[in-house]
Amino acid sequence: QVQLVESGGGLVQPGGSLRLSCAVSGTIFSIFDMGWYRQAPGKQRELVARISSGGRMSYADSVKGRFTISRDNGKRTVYLQMNSLKPEDTAAYYCNRDPNPFGTWGQGTQVTVSS
Repeated sequence: QVQLVESGGGLVQPGGSLRLSCAVSGTIFSIFDMGWYRQAPGKQRELVARISSGGRMSYADSVKGRFTISRDNGKRTVYLQMNSLKPEDTAAYYCNRDPNPFGTWGQGTQVTVSS
């Protein structure tokens, strides 16, 4: 059974940084493309960054140049380095496979950007 455990969120001032981690278990990790998603209150979940099994990265326009996704296949973990955070980045952040998310989601990690 796939388990996804996100961590690293918190309260940060505008312009600050956070590094999110997502530990994956219960499945082969290295062969899958992975993504970071976020969901703000009252909005649909959106994909903000993805990394292929081979390490190719892509980003939503809203985070391009500020966020960096990476992965460590040995640790079965995907990371999201978030810099120059803005209030509009406030959301719950989740990781999952992309495309075709696993049938389960983790609990997410809350990121709040506020002064």
